[in-house]
Parts: sequence; C-alpha cells; structure tokens
Amino acid sequence: MNASASWWARHVRAPWTRWTSRWPALQSLLPFVPLIALWWALAAAELFPRAFFPGPPEVVRAFFSLTYKGILPAYLGDSVTRLAVGAAVGIALGIPLGVLVGLSSRAHKALWPILLFFQAIGDIAWLPILLIWFGFGLTTMTFVIVYTVLFPIVLNTVLGVRSVPLELHRAARSLGASPARVVWEVVLPGALPNIMTGLRNGLGYGWRALIAAEIIVGTSGIGFLMFDARRAGSVVEILLGMIVLGLLWYIVDAWVLAPIERATGQRWGMVQRH
Repeated sequence: MNASASWWARHVRAPWTRWTSRWPALQSLLPFVPLIALWWALAAAELFPRAFFPGPPEVVRAFFSLTYKGILPAYLGDSVTRLAVGAAVGIALGIPLGVLVGLSSRAHKALWPILLFFQAIGDIAWLPILLIWFGFGLTTMTFVIVYTVLFPIVLNTVLGVRSVPLELHRAARSLGASPARVVWEVVLPGALPNIMTGLRNGLGYGWRALIAAEIIVGTSGIGFLMFDARRAGSVVEILLGMIVLGLLWYIVDAWVLAPIERATGQRWGMVQRH
C-alpha cells in the first residue's frame, strides 16, 4: 500500500466507518452529497436566472418559512393521511382476493384475465370519469390510491400463494389441519415475502399516483403545493415539494419497508442468512 492510500485509509475511511457504524443514517445520506454540491455549483454560476434555478439556500429558507407558517406540515399531513387510508383499503381488499385467486383454479381462470386487463389501465386514466362521477374531492383521490395499490398486492399475493408447494398443503392436512388452518399456518406464511414485495411496490406506486391526483384535483397536499407554486411562478417551492416527496419516500422505503421485507424473507427461508 502506497503512502496516499495509507493516508486515505487512516484519515478518511476509518473515521467514516466509525461514524456510519454509530449513525447509520450517514451512509444513506452520502450519495446525495455530490448531487447537492453540483446543484449548489450550478446555481452559484448563475447560468440561469435565480428565479428559474434557485440554489439549496433558497430551498432551505422556503422550507423553514412554509414550516413556520404551518403550510408544509399541514399539506404533508394531508398527503400521508390519504396514502395511509388508501393503502389500508388496498391491503384489506388485495390480500384476500390474491389468496382466493391463488388457491382456487376456478377463481384464477375467471379473475386473472380481468385483473390483468384492469392493471393495464393506468390510475390516471380513471381521473376524467372519476371527476364526472365524484368531482374534485377526497373520494376521487382515494379511489386512485386504492386502485394503484391494489394490483401489485393482488398479483404478488397470487404469485406467493401459488409458489407454496402442494406437498406442504397435504402434509398439514394429513396432520389434521382444517382448510382454514392450512391457509393461516401454511399458505400465508409461505406467501408473506411476496406479499411484502407487493406492498412495497404498491405503496411506491400509490405515493406517485397520489401526488399526480393532488396536482390535478387536489385542494391540499404536497402535489397541490407544487401546482399552486407553479401558478405563482415559485420554482423554489416546486423544488422544495420534489425534495420533500423524494426524502419522505426514501425514508419510508429504506428504513421501514425494505428492512421488513428482508426480515420477512429471512424468517421464512427465502434468503440465506450470512
């Protein structure tokens, strides 16, 4: 090892390893440092008017201003609540439907083509008719979220249920388990890793669909904040909304959903432990 590599290992890599082991969040934030530095440099170079391309300091000031006024927390709370309600309904409908289609060959033949048909119709494609039916309101946005969350959960649940070997069904029945216990103690545990994958994907799609719906039909929420900022010509608030959306989902996905998905896979033997 040459002198420069030794210096790097001793004075940069070793301290960084200690810091990230003490505060794991630093490891997640590291990839964003070059991006923010590039953004700061481009804004400082003033290649574009500051009003069209604000830098990080302007976005930070907008964040504190909107937070102090209570606008950003209120809009963010509205968006998260809508996603939670829509996701809860999608889960309540998607998992039982997926189990039914996965276990019953008749249900699979009857419903699988319908599921694929409606999955191909994007959630935004429903907005024109939903606006005619329900108008600009919570019902329209909730339908869009449920519709978006539902199909990844259903399809992944079907995949998980059908991947459980039939020998396990027969073994449980031979030990006296009722059909309900076979579903509860054999099928659902075996399908759980796929269900978690569907839930993770569904929530991600639902988050994007919610923002699109808020932009088009909303009267509050982060999507509405960005659209309202467009009408006012406030690029800094649009950038702030985009950053809030990305950071919030990154935190939820990387620190909540992904660990649960990995733990589920490890618990039910889908991945090897190291």
